[in-house]
Amino acid sequence: MEHSFELALALHCAPTLAALKPASLFRWAGNPQSLAPWKTKLDAFGLTLRALKRCPDGRSLFYLYRARWLRRILSDPDNAAFLKSRGYEAGEDIEAALGRLSEKLRGSAFPHEIGVFLGYPLGDVRSFIENGGRNYACCGCWKAYGDPADARRRFDAYRRCTESYCRSLRMGVALESLICT
Repeated sequence: MEHSFELALALHCAPTLAALKPASLFRWAGNPQSLAPWKTKLDAFGLTLRALKRCPDGRSLFYLYRARWLRRILSDPDNAAFLKSRGYEAGEDIEAALGRLSEKLRGSAFPHEIGVFLGYPLGDVRSFIENGGRNYACCGCWKAYGDPADARRRFDAYRRCTESYCRSLRMGVALESLICT
């Protein structure tokens, strides 16, 4: 199978498409404007596709998210307080918060608070920043500092989901038929 936009979504966003995870990031070399039909298709499933950054290599960094789930994450008092400490406004709506994240991604320092936007446990995001990415309990989709058994279960579920989506695409199943609401 050619490396299509569908395959990129399956490889990098299957857990989000399957409603196991609130959001995913991936880079894509295609023209962001050419993705308008996909944005419309994904929107019908409660998913939003947004370009966060144009990379120097010509690719763009895309963020696929479930708005209702992300709204809950951003409004959680602990997450909101943490994000405020990282320069976000209290009570900021999703668009404003993602605008700020997009600005930070274009800056010189990587905004590690992005983990909150991806649904990583706040304790892991904080610990990653405090430990400079060292001293983690286990590593998979992110560096986990809490219960390694719980993290490994999540990593394994995401891996199995991605394998299943990619296998289905190779068999000719349309990606839209795999998306959960």
